[in-house]
Amino acid sequence: MTTMDNLSVDHLTGIRDLTRQDIETIFTTADSFKAVINRPIKKVPSLRDITIANLFFENSTRTRLSFELAEKRLSADVVNFSAASSSVKKGETLVDTVNNILSMKVDMVVMRHPNPGAAKFLSERIPAKVINAGDGTHEHPTQALLDAYSIREKLGTVEGKKVVIVGDILHSRVALSNIYALQKLGAEVMVCGPTTLIPKYIHELGVKVEHNLRKALEWCDVANMLRIQLERQDIQFFPSLREYSMLFGLNKEILDSLSKEIVVMHPGPINRGVEITSDVADSKQSIILQQVENGVAVRMAVIYLLAAKVERG
Repeated sequence: MTTMDNLSVDHLTGIRDLTRQDIETIFTTADSFKAVINRPIKKVPSLRDITIANLFFENSTRTRLSFELAEKRLSADVVNFSAASSSVKKGETLVDTVNNILSMKVDMVVMRHPNPGAAKFLSERIPAKVINAGDGTHEHPTQALLDAYSIREKLGTVEGKKVVIVGDILHSRVALSNIYALQKLGAEVMVCGPTTLIPKYIHELGVKVEHNLRKALEWCDVANMLRIQLERQDIQFFPSLREYSMLFGLNKEILDSLSKEIVVMHPGPINRGVEITSDVADSKQSIILQQVENGVAVRMAVIYLLAAKVERG
């Protein structure tokens, strides 16, 4: 790997902090790593002297595995931490937990946390580089980057594309990060879902709002179907999953009846039969599996670029 352009940030706590040039730099770097992970020997020795701690205070399978694979492809030393089996359960604070890990000479922390702003809070208090792997309902920057990267790969560019984000916008950190990333790259963004799941402030972000799924799908080039975040809903926001699926679920009949072919995405995990049916998820218009593959390349790029800012020695 050749040395790429520097990012303007020392941590990746949110898409809001990135410039368009930062995003383009991440994508260009990810292009190089995508070539790496598709060759017989899928490793590069770029980060042999870097130690990365994965701190997951919320359950995660896909994101944690994607980060771990990205780190190992870069030859970094990896430490995995799960809050469920840690001293956090005994009342230890976030900063104490991380400082104990840093005393083991960790250079970078990848963290998922239930509290919005946790990654930013941490980045201001520890010397290690921090990557936000999702903080509450706030942001999930690497998911937004891999989503935009996947659109760029499929359609050639993000600039000028129309992207609709469908579903539980209110509780989704993926939606907010996607809106920021897509707008920075010159896309038009619409959100679609039940009124109860659309945040009141959403107009301030410069996005369109539509409550009719068919109209939204006729408008867009890309539909990003979000999972209903039942675990974050302390009250009922719609009568039933069946009714939600009837009004906002994407099935093959709707997809085939549109006046144009659109690209279908999903950040996962999929509730098949709720927001999207199996025949749509597995159709040729779906790029869900490409998103998973691109997630490793994009996370390799982010880790590699931030590792360049680690003070060695």
